[in-house]
Amino acid sequence: MVKFSRQLEGQLIPEWKEAFVNYRQLKKLVKKIKISALRSPAGPSSDRHTFLGFSLPFLTARFRSSNHNHSAAQEDEESLAQVELVHSSENEVKEFFEKLGEELEKVNSFYMTKETEFCERGEILNKQLEILLDVKRVLHEHSRRRRNSRSFDGAAFSRLSSASSFSESAAESEEQQTENGSPVGDEMVAALERNGVSFIGAPRSKTKKGGKPRAASMRIDIPATTPGRTISAVTSMIWEDLVNGQRKDGSCGDYISRKKIQCAEKMIRGAFMELYKGLGLLKNYRSLNMVAFRKILKKFDKVSNQQASQRYLETVKGSHFSISDKVVRLEDEVESIFTKHFASNDRKKAMKFLKPQQRKNSHAITFFVGLFTGSFVTLFCVYAILAHLCGIFSSVESGYLRTVYPVFSMFALLSLHIFLYGCNLFAWRSTRINHNFIFEFNSNTSLKHRDAFLICTCFMTTVVGAMVIHLLLKSTGVFPPHIDAIPGILLLLFIGMLICPFNICYRSTRYSFLRVMRNIACSPLYTVLMVDFFMADQLTSQIPLLRHMEFTTCYFVAGTFKTHGYETCTRSQQYKLVAYIISFLPYYWRAMQCARRYIEEGYDMNHLANAGKYISAMLAAAIRWKYAVAPTPSLLATVIISSTMATLYQLYWDFVKDWGLFNLTSKNLLLRDNLILQNKTIYYVSMMFNLVLRLAWIESVLKLSLGPVENKMVDFLLASLEIIRRGHWNFYRLENEHLNNVGKFRAVKTVPLPFRDIESDG
Repeated sequence: MVKFSRQLEGQLIPEWKEAFVNYRQLKKLVKKIKISALRSPAGPSSDRHTFLGFSLPFLTARFRSSNHNHSAAQEDEESLAQVELVHSSENEVKEFFEKLGEELEKVNSFYMTKETEFCERGEILNKQLEILLDVKRVLHEHSRRRRNSRSFDGAAFSRLSSASSFSESAAESEEQQTENGSPVGDEMVAALERNGVSFIGAPRSKTKKGGKPRAASMRIDIPATTPGRTISAVTSMIWEDLVNGQRKDGSCGDYISRKKIQCAEKMIRGAFMELYKGLGLLKNYRSLNMVAFRKILKKFDKVSNQQASQRYLETVKGSHFSISDKVVRLEDEVESIFTKHFASNDRKKAMKFLKPQQRKNSHAITFFVGLFTGSFVTLFCVYAILAHLCGIFSSVESGYLRTVYPVFSMFALLSLHIFLYGCNLFAWRSTRINHNFIFEFNSNTSLKHRDAFLICTCFMTTVVGAMVIHLLLKSTGVFPPHIDAIPGILLLLFIGMLICPFNICYRSTRYSFLRVMRNIACSPLYTVLMVDFFMADQLTSQIPLLRHMEFTTCYFVAGTFKTHGYETCTRSQQYKLVAYIISFLPYYWRAMQCARRYIEEGYDMNHLANAGKYISAMLAAAIRWKYAVAPTPSLLATVIISSTMATLYQLYWDFVKDWGLFNLTSKNLLLRDNLILQNKTIYYVSMMFNLVLRLAWIESVLKLSLGPVENKMVDFLLASLEIIRRGHWNFYRLENEHLNNVGKFRAVKTVPLPFRDIESDG
C-alpha cells in the first residue's frame, strides 16, 4: 500500500506545492512525540495513567483566526483546547499543534486568495459575455433592417465604424444616419455602455462642422494573444488606416469583421475553460488538504493514545476552505453558461471542452517502438557490413561520401534531436514538470515520450532501410543514372508526410510544428511565445542540419545527382553566400525575438542582453568562417578572442539566466534554493558537461589533418554533441521555468479578454 505522503506528492498540483499542508513536516513532529513517549520513565504502557492537563491558547488563537464563519466551532474551542498529554512529550505536542495551526492558516489564506481571484474572474467573464451577446443582438437587428431596406429602395450603406465588434456588418451613410433617428451606431454605443465600456467620439456627444453628427468611433481591443493574431492585427490596422481610416466625416475608427467576432468568441470561450479548470484544481486542493489533516490527526491519536482527532477535525472542517461553497456554485454556473452559449445546450458536448478525457497510453505504441528499434539496429549492422565490403569509404569512392553523407546525416541529426526530446518528455513527466502548461500544449494531443520514441525509431528505420537499398543498387549496377535519386525521394516523402492534411501520423503535432516554424521565420512580426523561442534555441544547435538541407536541395534541384557533379553545389559563389546566410539565420531569428519581447514586455533590459548573446555568437561564427577560408595569424588571434568572449557570455546566460544557478546566496552552493532533482551532484556534473561541449569551436581552430572520411565523421560527431548539449540544456531550462511558475502559483493560464474599457477623449 502506497504511503499517503507519496500519494499526496503524486496528486498535488505542482505549481501550488508550497501552499499545500506540509504533511511530511507534521509527520516528523508526530514521530518526535512517539520517540519522546517511548523514552519516558513509565514507558508507553503507562501513558494512560500519567496525564497532565495542558491548555493550548496558541491553538485556540490560530483556529479562531482561521475560522471566520463558524461561530459554533468558536464556542467549543475552550473544550477543544484541553487535551491530556504525557508529561514527557509536552514540548513536542506543543510544537506539533503550533505547526498544525500554521499549516491550517496557510491553507485557509491561500484558498481565500484563489477563491477571490476566481470569483472576480468569473464576474469579469460574465460582463464580457453580456457585451458579446449585446453586440451580436444589435448587429443582427441592424443586418435584418439593412436587408429589408435593400429590398425596398436598394439604398447604399457604408461600413459601420467600430474597432472590435464581432460580425461583418455595414453602417448607413451620414445622410441616412441623419434622417433616421436611431442609427445602429447609437444602439451599439448604448448597448455597450450599459455594460461599462467607454467610447471615443460617441455620435451623441460629438458633431461635425455643419451640424451633422459624427459616426460612432468606439474602440474595444482584441489583444494579440497568439502569433497568428499579431500579424493579422497589424495588417488589418494598416489597411484600415490607409483605405478606410479617413472617412468623409473626418472620423477614424476600427471596423467590424466576421473574423473578429469569431476570434473574440473563441477568446471568451477559452477564458471560461481556463476558469473551470482553475476551479477544479481548487476543489482538488481543498479535498487533498482535508485528507491530509484527517490523516495526520489520526496519526497523532495513535501515538499519544488519545481520541482527539474527531474533536480537532471538527475545527478543521469549520475552517473557511472547508465550509465555503463559492467554488462549487461558481463551477456549476460556469458549466451552465458554457453549455448554453458555447455548446448549444448540449451538456455532453460542453463537457468535452470543460473536462477533456486524457489520452490513454497504448501498448501498441510500446510494441512498435521495440519493433522499429530492433529493425533499425539490424539494418544498420547490414549497412555497415555492406559498406565495408564495397569499400565505399575509401579514397577512391569518396564521391559517395560527398553526395550521400549530407543527405543521410541530415536525417540522423533530426532523429537524434527527436530522441532527446522524447528523453526530455520522460524526464519532465517523472519530475512533474508541467511542460504542457508552459508550452500551452493541449494535453490531449501533445506528444508523450513514447510517441517521440516511435517517431524517432520509425524515422531512422526508414532512413537506414533506404541507405541499404541505395547501397545494394549501387553495388549491383542496376539503374545507375537514377540511383542517387533515392535520398531525394526519401526527402520528398518526409516533406509530404509533414504537410499531409489527413488526420494521420500526429497531424496536430505536425501542424503545430509548422506554425511555430512560420512564427520563427517571420520574426519579429509575430508575438513571441515560450514555445517559439524554445524552438528557435533548438535551431541554433541545428546549423549543420540546415547546411545539409541546403546542399541536398541544391543537389537534387540542380539535377547534379545525374552527373555526380559534387562541385556544382560547393564551389559556386551563390551557394557559398546562401550557406553563409543559413549559418546565421537561427541567431538572427533569436535576436529578433528578443527585440520583440523587449518592446512587448515593458522594455526589460534582460531581453536586450539576451539578444546581445546571439549577436556575439554571430560575430564569432563569422570570424571563424573567414578564418576557415583564409587562415592568417591575425585572424587566428581574433577567432580565439571573439569565440572565447562569446562562449563566456553563453555560459553565463546558460547557468544564471536559463538555469537559475550560480546563486551566491543560495543554501546550496552555486545552485538554487529550490531544486527538483534530489541529487545535487547532477547539477555540478551538468554544468561541467555544458562547459566542455560549449568549447567545441576549438576543433575549427586546431585544423586537424585527417582524411576525407575522418573529417566527415568528426563533423558529424561535433554536430551530434551539440544536439546532445541542447537536449541536456532543455531539461534545466524548463525546470527553471517551472519553478518560476511555482513561485507565482500559476497553474492555469490567464486568457486575455477582447473587451477593454477606454477612457473618453473628453
